Amino acid sequence: MTFDELRGLSASWLRGFVPMPEVKADASQQRAVKLLIDAHDQGYGTVLSLKFPFHHQPIPRPDTQAMTAELTRVDKVLQAILDTVDVLTIGNEPFIESRPQDIDSDAMNTYYETVAAHIIAYRKKHFPSGCRTRLYMGALNRLGQPNERTRATARWLSFTQGTPEIEGVDIHPHVAAPEKVQPFLDYILPRLRKDQKFLVTEFSLIHLWKEHLKDTIPAEFARRYDFPPDTPVWKMISEAIDRPVPEEQWHDFLAMSPWFETNKHFLRDQMRRFRDTGRLAVATYGVTQSEAMARNFGPDKQPWLLNSLYANQTAEPSHGDLPARSYGFFDDFRALQRTQDRRPVRTPKVAT
Repeated sequence: MTFDELRGLSASWLRGFVPMPEVKADASQQRAVKLLIDAHDQGYGTVLSLKFPFHHQPIPRPDTQAMTAELTRVDKVLQAILDTVDVLTIGNEPFIESRPQDIDSDAMNTYYETVAAHIIAYRKKHFPSGCRTRLYMGALNRLGQPNERTRATARWLSFTQGTPEIEGVDIHPHVAAPEKVQPFLDYILPRLRKDQKFLVTEFSLIHLWKEHLKDTIPAEFARRYDFPPDTPVWKMISEAIDRPVPEEQWHDFLAMSPWFETNKHFLRDQMRRFRDTGRLAVATYGVTQSEAMARNFGPDKQPWLLNSLYANQTAEPSHGDLPARSYGFFDDFRALQRTQDRRPVRTPKVAT
């Protein structure tokens, strides 16, 4: 992602996450932190999520050497970003990035509550007169599934509600149908204080796209672009990654696919849903198709690249130095920008 691409989108906020094991002596040089500080200096609003990857190892317990090591890394990030980054989210996707046994045993909740209390104390000590950086608890996933609304998610929101310094919670509604986003709001909003808001730093129809990878491509598209009529969707995408197609052809592929065409305004419609609550703080959306999204693409790959605002891995550039635009989402994203939502542009510390 580049700042030219952000300007092409008329974006005014930028969100990133820092994998905490990457934090060394100077956190300001970690790639996500460095980029967000640069974005701040250029006048963007900024959101940073702290990512603690404990998928395959026990989560640290309070008053242990492992916890001390984690809090030391947290301090390095706080030293670099407090009063600069606008929003700090404590945890990226804790319910996915923790082992099931740590979630079930309350170890995960205890860990994140300990980290949050440490951050609150650090901020109070170093910024007694006030700090620009607002604190949110990290993202809840899969709330559309009743079995994912557990004692642990209830405790997560109870802690959020009961901690005055926490201003709300983040959600990541990655769903299989547009209507499956509403249960996220129905679950979190009654469990937050009236003065609290929510973030949506990720949302998509990724599970719907995945369901259609083994479909055959539209017959009209196959005829127009001389593809075998039995070509599966995943193979067409894979070939576009290997040999990017003209932007018009990429748009035709999506426009002629009913599963995408009927959902091309998903971003617009969900933003209306979020804003209508009167409780949305910030929502962010993926900018570009990354190399990781495109690598080894096949029928079982998560098709994240169908979400992005630029089609830089699957289509040829057609707007000067900027990548090809996504179908539907790009135009809706630009149209959704509100001038009254923009942060005041500060004088850059670095010339651009």
